[in-house]
Amino acid sequence: MTSHAENTKRIAKNTLMLYVRMLFSMLVSLYTSRVVLNTLGVEDYGIYNVVGGVIGLLGFLTTSLGAATSRYLTFDLGKGDLVALKKTFGNVLGIYLLLSLVIFIVGETIGLWFMTTQLQIPVERQYAALWAYQFSIFSTIVGIICSPYISVIIAHEKMSVFAYISIADVVLRLLMVYLLVVIPYDKIITYVILLFIVQIFDVLVYGIYSVRHFEESRVNISYDKKLFKEILVYSGWIMNGHLAIIGYTQGLNILLNMFFGPVVNAARGIAVTVNNVCSSFCSNFQMACNPQLTKSYAQGDLVYMQSLLIRSSKFSFYILFFFMLPLMFEATPVLKIWLGIVPEYTVVFLRLILCISLMGTLSNPVIAAVHATGNLKRFQLIEGTILLLIVPVAYILLKFFHVPPFSVFIVHLCVELCAQFARLKIVLPLINMNLTIYYNQVIVPLLKVVILSPILPFCLYCFMNEGLLRFFVVCVACVISCSFFVYSLGCSLKEREFISLKTVSVLRGMGFNRN
Repeated sequence: MTSHAENTKRIAKNTLMLYVRMLFSMLVSLYTSRVVLNTLGVEDYGIYNVVGGVIGLLGFLTTSLGAATSRYLTFDLGKGDLVALKKTFGNVLGIYLLLSLVIFIVGETIGLWFMTTQLQIPVERQYAALWAYQFSIFSTIVGIICSPYISVIIAHEKMSVFAYISIADVVLRLLMVYLLVVIPYDKIITYVILLFIVQIFDVLVYGIYSVRHFEESRVNISYDKKLFKEILVYSGWIMNGHLAIIGYTQGLNILLNMFFGPVVNAARGIAVTVNNVCSSFCSNFQMACNPQLTKSYAQGDLVYMQSLLIRSSKFSFYILFFFMLPLMFEATPVLKIWLGIVPEYTVVFLRLILCISLMGTLSNPVIAAVHATGNLKRFQLIEGTILLLIVPVAYILLKFFHVPPFSVFIVHLCVELCAQFARLKIVLPLINMNLTIYYNQVIVPLLKVVILSPILPFCLYCFMNEGLLRFFVVCVACVISCSFFVYSLGCSLKEREFISLKTVSVLRGMGFNRN
């Protein structure tokens, strides 16, 4: 059994590799998003987002199975049982093949009907939208085939490999954007075909690497009735929660299209892109922590699991808040500099979606913990049911009260707060953790940081005239204020000592020796 120090070192190393991947991906993503928006135009960009969202409604099947796959593979690795690992992977391959068939049938029947009859798409763009929809189906199926191999790589904590392949994927997407500009053909059709080609590249590389390096990946499709049923039942309980996730992502996107048209979908698409860039800073950290949560539970080390849950929650929150705070104040100039074209509602969408993601940094470690236990029935029934309220409540407000489009995200934020309270009440007892401990070690420090950090930037924002100087001063004030309060009030004494020690170590490595 590896020591806690070795596990912490592995988490730090994996986080670093994921950040290298993320920084490169972020720069390319920001550039390509601007080019795609300007090349497609606001309306076509919105059409692509909402049409892809129709097949995305079936994504709850893929994400549910993906979560189950990661849990079972990581659990078997934690126990060191290679025979069980091979059996699990063989059954997973069979389930994914079955899932691909289901998505193809549903996509070409119910999904196609919904896309052609219910969405607001200009008549002259319906042909291109149909192409976009078909290739969204193909790309989804290819992504399903790729999923088991990605799960194996993450379960083995080979984050450097995951990072390198992701960087290659990003380079291809950069080339794809160049081809999109120069190819003299319908831009939406060209875009979806190029995306599909990149997806083919991903599945080939992930598959070849996994088969060469992990013995369990070399097995053929197998069927063990008990295990097959166990994974499907486990996925079924996860499905309720992921159905809610699809509802408040693609479901709200479709609602916005039905009530306001594709231009508002473009605004949401841009806001989600920026949010994804910011969220990737903390999601990479959580991706490195999650396998250790599962393995520590499999090994019966609940004390380490609890401490990891606390650290993952706190520092994920701080990481996102660090990047979110300047954007909350200066979203308008950032979007103008980045895009040039800023559709209406983009700024308010971005601010609300960032707040929702900030809540997500606290929910993800708790969800990873309950997946590690395998006790999902009660959790998914309650959490999923609460989150499923988002779409119907938003629909009622849009249909009968004629609220503005950003209201759907306010609904999402309020429901998310209720869901997080329910998660804690259900999950913490499963890992023998007291709610009071979580409150004192996570919630109280976070509230101090959130309340105090914006005071200085807010004063500067209010008393300075809009312009480049205010933008620079407010952003610097956000960084200084956030850093100070996170270190002084948001960290425990041991965490401050650890940060100080690592800072001194880095400075010495750079040649700044202390006398």
